[in-house]
Amino acid sequence: MSAAERDQDRSSRRNGWLLSTPALIVLTLFAVGPLLIVAVYSFLTPGKYGNVEWALSFEGWRGILYTKDIFDDTYGLADANLTIFWRSLKLSMLTTLTTFAVGFPTAWFIATRPPKARPLWLFLITIPFWTNLLIRTYAMNEVLRTEGLMNTVLMKLGAISSPIQVMYTDTAVFIGMTYVYLPLMVLPLFAAIDRFDMRLLEAGYDLYASRLQVLRRVILPIVKPGIIAGSILVFVPSLGAYVTPRVLGGGKQMMIGNFIDLQFGQGRNWPLGASLSLTLLVIVTIALLVYVKYANKESAHG
Repeated sequence: MSAAERDQDRSSRRNGWLLSTPALIVLTLFAVGPLLIVAVYSFLTPGKYGNVEWALSFEGWRGILYTKDIFDDTYGLADANLTIFWRSLKLSMLTTLTTFAVGFPTAWFIATRPPKARPLWLFLITIPFWTNLLIRTYAMNEVLRTEGLMNTVLMKLGAISSPIQVMYTDTAVFIGMTYVYLPLMVLPLFAAIDRFDMRLLEAGYDLYASRLQVLRRVILPIVKPGIIAGSILVFVPSLGAYVTPRVLGGGKQMMIGNFIDLQFGQGRNWPLGASLSLTLLVIVTIALLVYVKYANKESAHG
């Protein structure tokens, strides 16, 4: 490479950095900046009436797993915190599994329709996104409450003699999150199944494979990228859900998002809230790294 070409290459690189500088500044101010503030707050001392005192402390991180006794200052396991974490993970995993169990047949049905009919079915799947999450959650409230649609129909059919108490339970939160996040599972599955070569099914049956064997050894391995993508898209927002547990759980069945809000609000323990936020971020990041690992592995084999 000649000197003129090297100078031109350096000039183009410098111009590229100059053009990207505004975007980098915005990204730093509005993405990295707030995250750094939260990270700093997690290592400070809680203020008496909220906010923080600028003194180094690990109480925020310690408070995730341990709680201090107000009488003798001894530490014990924070059972309530662990319960909230376990509830969040459990409901998120159940929501992911349920949306897959419902979303896979739905996506398969749409992908096997005639090409002219598929846009209509996809349109019906995406209609809920036209409505605000809060409105959809309150709509589910009208279905599940004691005098709601579900109990009214069951009582008129004679299936139950008195209303079933579903609201303000883990079951209500689980049903609400499944309803809210189901389209996020259906769409990636449809994209994967739509590229599936249906001749492979005939090949499997010609080799005397049962339907279960074809599903397990032919269909699922090929559509695995869609399964992983849909699971991530459902699991991540479910883990940090705030509106659905707040409305359908009534503030009693808290998840991590509600617990973080409590610390910055009534709890007035900003370092603990910041530590919980970073812990949630780490969990989400691990989930995304797992997805990237499997996606890269699939693309390498592809």
